[in-house]
Amino acid sequence: MSLRVEIADSIAQFRARDWNTLAGSRYPFLQHEFLHAAERTGCVAAETGWRPRHVGLLDGKGRLVAAMPLYEKTHSWGEFVFDWSWAHAYERAGLDYYPKLVSAAPFTPAPSRRLLAGNSEHATLLIEAAREFANDCGFSSVHVLFPEEDELQLLRNAGMKLRKDCQFHWHNRGYDNFDDFLATFSSAKRKKARRERRRVAEQGISFRRLSGGEMDTATWTDVYELISMTFLRRGSLPYFSLEFFEEISARLPDNLLVILAEKNRQPIAAAVFYDAEDSIYGRYWGADASYDSLHFETCYYQGIDYCIENGRRRFEPGTQGEHKISRGFTPVETWSAHWLARPEFFSAVGEFLEAEKRHIDRYVDVVSSHSPYKTGESS
Repeated sequence: MSLRVEIADSIAQFRARDWNTLAGSRYPFLQHEFLHAAERTGCVAAETGWRPRHVGLLDGKGRLVAAMPLYEKTHSWGEFVFDWSWAHAYERAGLDYYPKLVSAAPFTPAPSRRLLAGNSEHATLLIEAAREFANDCGFSSVHVLFPEEDELQLLRNAGMKLRKDCQFHWHNRGYDNFDDFLATFSSAKRKKARRERRRVAEQGISFRRLSGGEMDTATWTDVYELISMTFLRRGSLPYFSLEFFEEISARLPDNLLVILAEKNRQPIAAAVFYDAEDSIYGRYWGADASYDSLHFETCYYQGIDYCIENGRRRFEPGTQGEHKISRGFTPVETWSAHWLARPEFFSAVGEFLEAEKRHIDRYVDVVSSHSPYKTGESS
């Protein structure tokens, strides 16, 4: 079958039905609607350093048979896989590290498919197309961030080097309720969790859960102001705009979950999650002031409650944060894959990644020793 490669400057160049057939429904942030909203609202664009360069593999009738989300990046912000030291090494050598090519779900550090293909041959062609495009345009490198584990061997076989990291995820073992979950903790850790939840209640704080379809403009405005405060404390603005959230709220209403904390019937904090077939993904949080234990309750315990009540098997709250361990989250391997056009740098990066992997393995062993679960129990 004759196949041709198309590099698209907008996800709109591919039909939503064709893209979503390849992406499946498991990951909201791979849906055509999500990626299109990010582009249409200007959050993902050349002006923000995220120029769409999506790879499509089309058959002789012009039908999309495989695809890969891909972006031309002029910086490394919003990726959550840190390559600043590589960029500095290029700069010291008088070379340009940017632009580079990155396959990712923008601003979303959740493992999910990157090679949207029905077979390994088509998946390999996608990788080769990305590398050929990088060579043709003089990009320094190609990076595939947070692929699924079954894609790793294909990426390695295609000449990319793998980078290991870890996140902290919660797993549902069929708990009947939150107390059933806490029963797996040691006594001291169980008391700590209950104390944190009690402190929030004692401050007169209550919670509401809202799906995307239940969010109106006024509520989104309140939520966006709250999550913006977290970014502003770090000296930046949210990656996604209010307009983006309103658009995906309308286009993917069942895939958004907002947990709103209120005091005296006024919103004081909020957490935004993506809700999928069997998992939720914690993404954004903000509060108008500091409240005892409110972050843990809003971002973790409320999410765990939701998973237990709605039969979600997994809760991925985002990157970093050893404090998640004592709340029942356990370390899980995450990966990325990298190819650099210059052999001397690619070789040095390979040595770095081997040493870094050993460090990650030791780190996982150390943090696992602080698990709150009783001996023989795990999430």
